[in-house]
Amino acid sequence: MTQLKEVIADLTAECDELDGLVAGLDGSRWAQETPAPGWTVAHQIGHLSFVFRIAGLAASDPEAFKAVAAGAGSDFDGAVNAALADYLRHPPAELLGRWREERTACIEALAAAPPDRPVPWLVRPLPPAVLACAGLMETFAHGQDIRDALGVARTADDRLRHVCGFAVLTWEFGYQSRGLTPPGTAFRYELTAPSGGLWTFGPEDAQQRITGPALDFCLLVTRRRHRDDLALTAVGADADAWLDIAQAYRGPAGPGRRPGQFAPVPA
Repeated sequence: MTQLKEVIADLTAECDELDGLVAGLDGSRWAQETPAPGWTVAHQIGHLSFVFRIAGLAASDPEAFKAVAAGAGSDFDGAVNAALADYLRHPPAELLGRWREERTACIEALAAAPPDRPVPWLVRPLPPAVLACAGLMETFAHGQDIRDALGVARTADDRLRHVCGFAVLTWEFGYQSRGLTPPGTAFRYELTAPSGGLWTFGPEDAQQRITGPALDFCLLVTRRRHRDDLALTAVGADADAWLDIAQAYRGPAGPGRRPGQFAPVPA
């Protein structure tokens, strides 16, 4: 079980690193297109701000969160996209300030939540540590889009372990988004950490296996790189098929990235 204090520290660090990347950008760079079709740098930060706002509500005021989720009805993804309009009306400095305020409130609420008491979330209630992992996954993914737009390479850090663990926990999302039935077999994941250690998830004797660098795994499950451009290996037909559809987020998969769209990302 992920320790809440540890993931809160790593989520804070991931946010601070992305903040440092965008804080000095002029207005034209905020309007720059990212690899996500139709999304600029401002869209990416606006989306993150909204995600942190509702996660903070889930941790600090569950009833308010439930009201927001109920108001969105069955099209929560549409509601998330519609909320961007409110964020995009702000000039860059104000948008950045709003993200800072909302992520700080969220992180403080998650840190203060009882670790063993799940908080409401979109699919099912989650322990606050797991919801913090989801926030780290979102920050990693949208931060990668911003890095790609700006031509800034990522320096991988061992806080990616939380993204890997969250992707393993939500391994069925790729099937669900496509109306497919997940296989009834467990997978084994053996991932090389940026620091050189080995992170393992799943049964040691599983026949279906996925191995490779943890950074590549994170880029795959957030659909920020095509599997052809990553050093991931699958053993077993089910594991191999999963590499084509893996995603660590709820809802439509989107088009993903094309083979060869980017040069390899250094670890």
